[in-house]
Amino acid sequence: MKRGRYYLSRVIKTGNLDQETLRNAIIEPPTVPVAESLWTITDVVDESENDNPFIFGRLSKYSSEGQLTKVDPESHSQIEETAENLLIAASPFIYLPDFSGIAYLHVWNGVQEDVFRRRFSSVIEEAHERFFVGCEVAPVADYETFIKKLQSITQLEEIRAKVHPPNPLFGDLWKDLNRYIGERNASEVTISEKSNKESGLATKIVELIRHILDRGIDEINYTASITDAALLMASDGYGSGKVIGNDEGKKVVIRTSDTQKSFLYSKDPEIQELALLVREKFKAVSEERDMDHE
Repeated sequence: MKRGRYYLSRVIKTGNLDQETLRNAIIEPPTVPVAESLWTITDVVDESENDNPFIFGRLSKYSSEGQLTKVDPESHSQIEETAENLLIAASPFIYLPDFSGIAYLHVWNGVQEDVFRRRFSSVIEEAHERFFVGCEVAPVADYETFIKKLQSITQLEEIRAKVHPPNPLFGDLWKDLNRYIGERNASEVTISEKSNKESGLATKIVELIRHILDRGIDEINYTASITDAALLMASDGYGSGKVIGNDEGKKVVIRTSDTQKSFLYSKDPEIQELALLVREKFKAVSEERDMDHE
């Protein structure tokens, strides 16, 4: 069984895009041209009405015409033949509506992880003619990897985060920020801090994540600052975050997307088995970060 790496993200829905319109876009997707290729979603299996709801599909890249090499057994020679709608690559994915979570296969030289995020969003938005809908696939960061990178910084100079209202989950450590976003009726909030002082920014982001991993959120007895909360919110898959710092004179840039959670599984998956595995992964994230349904 050939295995590949699947990545975990959240699907952020803004404007008129909600669970039902997203589902419809996956089931009846348009074809989106990009450069010389065409993109759509194929092989959809809709289990969104089940007790453990999911939608399976393949984000497929193909060309309107392509060349196939065949063997002519009579002449013992190779011949070129033109084929229509020739598949180039396809990335299987599982979408879990109750987590707004998606897991998808990274396909080398075809549908790479970052390409999947952009093209999936384009297909969903095009299904609604890009009229007052927004779809973004935001990576879920691995806390262990994230904190290892953060601990390499000796002077933290800048933090930036762009976050969106979560749906349907929210995290305890950023519930005040979540409430603020709701009160402002905002679809996006951007937060940025910068320091040119030698001591750098006064952030507790490393302390917070270390505490979560070692002892759990329940034992944290203080509220995260708005910027730290935004960075945590972004790392949980509800936006994007970036930390800029200094490591012994060298500039270091760490993005939440650089530390994305992933796992290995078959490139040609058994659908029900993959769906259960992805559900386990997102449940583990929710438990680790004390996330709950609103």
